[in-house]
Amino acid sequence: MNAPRPPFIAIGLLSACVLAYEVLLTRLFSIVLWHHFAYMIISAAMLGYGASGTALTLLKEKIIPHVGTVYVMAATGMAFLMPAAFLLTQQVPFNPLELLWDKTQLAKLLAIYLLMMLPFFCGGLGIGLVLWHFGKEAGRIYAFDILGAGVGSLGVIGVLFLAPPNKVLIILAALALLAAAVAIIELKARPKWLAGVFAGLAFLVAVALPGDWLQVHLSPYKDLSETLNVAGAKVIEQRSSPLGQITVVENTRIPFRHAPGMSLNATDEPPPQLGVFVDGEGPSVLTRFDGNLAPLAYFDQFTSALPYHVLARPHVRPQVLVLGAGAGSDVLQALYFRAASVDAVELDRNVIDLVRRRFHDFAGDLYAQPGVHVHEGEARGFANASWEHYDLVQVALLDSFGVASAGLYGLSESYIYTVEALQTYLSRLRPGGILAVTRWLTLPPRDALKLFATAALALERNGVPNPGKRLVMIRGWKTVTLLVKNSDFTASEIEVVKEFSRKRSFDVAYYPGMRADEANRYNVLVQPYFFEGAVALLGPQRQNFIDRYKFHIEPATDDRPFFFHFFKWEAAAELFALRERGGMPLLDWSYPLLVAALVQAFVVSILLILAPLAVSRSRHTLPTGRVALYFLAIGLAFMFIEIAFIQKFLLFLAHPLYAVAVVLCAFLVFAAVGSWLAGRWQKRTTGSGHLIVAVVVMGALSLLYLVILPGLFQALIHLPDVAKIGISVLLIAPLAVCMGMPFPTGMMRLASTTPDAIPWAWAINGFASVVGAVLATLLAIHLGFAVVILLAVLIYGLAAVALR
Repeated sequence: MNAPRPPFIAIGLLSACVLAYEVLLTRLFSIVLWHHFAYMIISAAMLGYGASGTALTLLKEKIIPHVGTVYVMAATGMAFLMPAAFLLTQQVPFNPLELLWDKTQLAKLLAIYLLMMLPFFCGGLGIGLVLWHFGKEAGRIYAFDILGAGVGSLGVIGVLFLAPPNKVLIILAALALLAAAVAIIELKARPKWLAGVFAGLAFLVAVALPGDWLQVHLSPYKDLSETLNVAGAKVIEQRSSPLGQITVVENTRIPFRHAPGMSLNATDEPPPQLGVFVDGEGPSVLTRFDGNLAPLAYFDQFTSALPYHVLARPHVRPQVLVLGAGAGSDVLQALYFRAASVDAVELDRNVIDLVRRRFHDFAGDLYAQPGVHVHEGEARGFANASWEHYDLVQVALLDSFGVASAGLYGLSESYIYTVEALQTYLSRLRPGGILAVTRWLTLPPRDALKLFATAALALERNGVPNPGKRLVMIRGWKTVTLLVKNSDFTASEIEVVKEFSRKRSFDVAYYPGMRADEANRYNVLVQPYFFEGAVALLGPQRQNFIDRYKFHIEPATDDRPFFFHFFKWEAAAELFALRERGGMPLLDWSYPLLVAALVQAFVVSILLILAPLAVSRSRHTLPTGRVALYFLAIGLAFMFIEIAFIQKFLLFLAHPLYAVAVVLCAFLVFAAVGSWLAGRWQKRTTGSGHLIVAVVVMGALSLLYLVILPGLFQALIHLPDVAKIGISVLLIAPLAVCMGMPFPTGMMRLASTTPDAIPWAWAINGFASVVGAVLATLLAIHLGFAVVILLAVLIYGLAAVALR
């Protein structure tokens, strides 16, 4: 059936559905498993795009007479497969914690990959079909495609504020049905009344179908699952947003006693507590408070209490900044130590609302206490934009011990613990003020030594000639606290540190002038690892020590913000051999799994894309290697630049949701403008001059941004959010317009020369997008995001040469 024109609106709707589904899966699998498995599964599932191109190539003779019907079937298939595939994946008994010794887990993971690929296959089939059939209109088709993707990526984040992820999945199924209804109208398919049927079905699915029939089941090995197995535990509140699913648990039979790293000498018990879990991880706790400070005496038995003792002065009450306030434990600690004021910064408004409203009476109106000021925002962003100065900046214990010790944060970008972050926190201190950071204790030392090295480098970059005089580190049996002072520690302050630690049986890991025999006295280790590591990191052989250490403890920077990446290939075999003797926590296994995802992407791509083409009759009509190189290059380069600049704008916009939503949406929307312009220009001329200009401008802008953005962002960081979003969009627009031109230009060139190769090019580009996402992260871990951008510029140049 020949349609009068491409189904532009239907393509936009289907593309919006695909991108929204991709974003939604990151939420769903962050709840069900852990976030990096979500990343791997989506990377594999996106291979469905590539497989759809192969299917189009192989079945083109059967599809040609039924373009409209096949498109409607693809959209309908996606509508039903999105919830169905997710439901089926939850029936697969996959346990990621057993991957290293249970070989059947790999097969189960593969089963999940293949199930999650099916909806993307249908979406890719619909979009690729239209691009192929209306190849000469590729500029406008691609414009609607990525415009829809931009709207979908932004829209799903907004919807996630209003509905839980399982309900949003149902809404997306309805959107795909609506795309089928619109396509029937645009393609003038018969019978016309089918459009009404699909539209009505979309309405019924969105409105009448309850969200609770599609349950999201947590892994039984997550903290929340294990907590709910304890007798008497029950969920009393649950809220959801794009930042996470918050679950509050009460247990009146076996009460929570959450006191991380509390001294074993302590005799005080915490008051009644409620467990607060984010995506099933935790808990942090909401502590009962009635205005009486006496029951909070147990806070004096934490390693995090040390800075209050060091700062103690007669008749002087400290001003405190708490970064990552959560449900308020660090705020309560500050109140116990008679802080004059507390600025508490928390990213998730749901957590703030729980303390202020839902559990207002239980929490004793904590966030409305005299001197307490709560700020909704990201910790680093608040510190960057604030003009205030404090006696103490307290970086809270932000993650759960189980997740941290299992190496599950290895792929997380964290701008909380970079060299530049610590410099920012230090700039917020008054003379003599203290930055205090508490982390979980891991053995052999990883977090603590990496943090110590990062602090030493931050002080050096601030012009401090002898950083060791401004650092103190103590350890308990489960936590480590590092103090970084805005001046040298005095002899009297060091005595306070020693006395504080002695009374609580905490070990002093480092202080200026410390002797080796003062370390390792209470929580005795085979060697005084923490002291020896701290001394080595302050000595002239620092880099040699870092290079020889079993774990990656190189300081994290804003260009390589992977603080939790500890994996080293040199030590992998030795650590892997210990897995059956309780050595699992020694292995930062999220990194090798990322490498495995890259290898798997290549293997599955060969099986789903190249192998079927190689054995089919279609291989004789395939285009040259230059065409393959072109579409591979532009797919890789687009992903490289998009991912790298999301990271660059993350610090400026000071909120992960703003960064992802604004940057991703701006890139896609303005790339749509570039695609539309490429379509118009291609019709006027058969040359590729406009593409060469676009590549040159893109390269120049990327290099210019690498140089000017850090200084520009620092100068404008104090502007309100609306202004910063506007500036970000203006900066992204010209770059994205240029990035939107290569794909439709190549497609329209194929439509004029080798139209049968369009589905194949679509498959190659889909494969490149998947590999590009994983490869960009790997390169950023080792080389930094700046190098990723430079590589993208070179790859775009290679694509321009290939086109000629």
